Amino acid sequence: MTDWHWLFGDQLGPHFLAPGDGGPARDTGVVMIEARSVFRRRRFHRAKAHLVLSAMRHRAAELGDRVRYVRAETYREGLRKAIGDAPMTVHHPTSRAALRLVDSLDQARMLPARGFLLPQEAFRAWAGEHGGGRLRQEDFYHWVRRQFDLLMDGDSPAGGRWNHDHANREPPPKGAGTLGAPKPYRPREDPIDDEVRADLDQWEDEGIRFVGRDGPRRFPASRREALSALRRFTEHRLAGFGPHEDAMLAGDPVMSHSLLSSSLNLGLLDPAECVTAAEDAWRSGRAPVHSVEGFVRQIAGWREYVWQSYWYFGEDYRRHNALRHHAPLPEWFVELDADAVSARCLATALAQVRDTGWTHHIPRLMLLGSFALQRGWDPREVTDWFHRSFVDGYDWVMLPNVTGMSQYADGGLMTTKPYTSGGAYIHRMSDLCDGCVYRPGDRTGERACPFTTGYWSFVHRHRALLAGNMRTSRAVQGLDRLGDLEEVLRTERGRGEGPP
Repeated sequence: MTDWHWLFGDQLGPHFLAPGDGGPARDTGVVMIEARSVFRRRRFHRAKAHLVLSAMRHRAAELGDRVRYVRAETYREGLRKAIGDAPMTVHHPTSRAALRLVDSLDQARMLPARGFLLPQEAFRAWAGEHGGGRLRQEDFYHWVRRQFDLLMDGDSPAGGRWNHDHANREPPPKGAGTLGAPKPYRPREDPIDDEVRADLDQWEDEGIRFVGRDGPRRFPASRREALSALRRFTEHRLAGFGPHEDAMLAGDPVMSHSLLSSSLNLGLLDPAECVTAAEDAWRSGRAPVHSVEGFVRQIAGWREYVWQSYWYFGEDYRRHNALRHHAPLPEWFVELDADAVSARCLATALAQVRDTGWTHHIPRLMLLGSFALQRGWDPREVTDWFHRSFVDGYDWVMLPNVTGMSQYADGGLMTTKPYTSGGAYIHRMSDLCDGCVYRPGDRTGERACPFTTGYWSFVHRHRALLAGNMRTSRAVQGLDRLGDLEEVLRTERGRGEGPP
């Protein structure tokens, strides 16, 4: 047994130090390293940098004398300072870059990954049984539910169906500025946050650059805070989550969403305890099955599927570019310059990212991601932007989510179609078209909606691919019925790469 165990900055919950299955003994010393090189390599959102550093320092404070916490330029330098070449254990890291580092260290013995529901071997076995090619998340989700007896009534899914999307895709209530949901948990900053903010100011003076704003911390940085956030959601917000989970309101960016993704991805919460708490809310009558199923699917379905896909598809996955999109991201997008954007929906989403480092999944997919897809931006640049700009963004999260689902760069390995739309969808599912300088139904002219012109230009550009896909062939048929297609394409070209 080794005397030391290394904790990465996204392995901060107690389950990463629990004995058993090769885990560290209770008296094993803990090493934590704050490596500035991580922040030099990428220009992260400042609120994200603040959250990660605050969470690491809060965990070190909890561990007390058991931990050696080192601030260094690189991980290797930090390990040398902390323990020299003494042997250590470390749980399987969450990125390929970190895995390469661990593999290169003779002193390290790697333990299985924690913080997810399934070992990678189980997913590979499931994938092998399903042909190993196009693996559908819905099939995987059913399998996970059965494996863990999760939200089941005997052999049948709770509520008589696996997927309650039919009840969970409601537009926002007409005329409502907010959903009226109970407020989410909000942490209070403490002296550790003050120290982090001062350090980030000094780093900026030394040339490390960030993007976005670092306002009061909005997301948990400790196990105690994360558990409070989970309780607040399951007891007061989960019941109303399902119906409007795909809706958007300009004045209510949070709505009934859980805001637990950053806590899960920092390792402060374990996914098993989150889905168990949600199921308990249904079985005790505190939340309807459709809301609980929608939340369970996000974690046991999509989050788990994304994690497993990251490792299963291999390193070459990040080089996929099935649509041959190579345009660079424009500066206004990179800089989160929401004030330069006239399209109200895009400006609202970009401002949310700028101010908080977070939006929920529909603005990510159907506004930010859809706009990038329509303009043919390079999927690797888009993936990196999401990784850097979101508080819950990590390589394993964003590579499959953006490359596969958002940008369709893998040609359909993860999803059955590209996810993009014209302004009509945004108008139906939000209040973001109200008061906009553009009109969602206009395809030409000065008030033509950028999403509408962008949608038809995208369909035109990729019509051969879309015509051969059962789920998108109707879009091509719609394109062929447009009598003003040439004018639509001219309108889109005329906008160039400037902000819409």
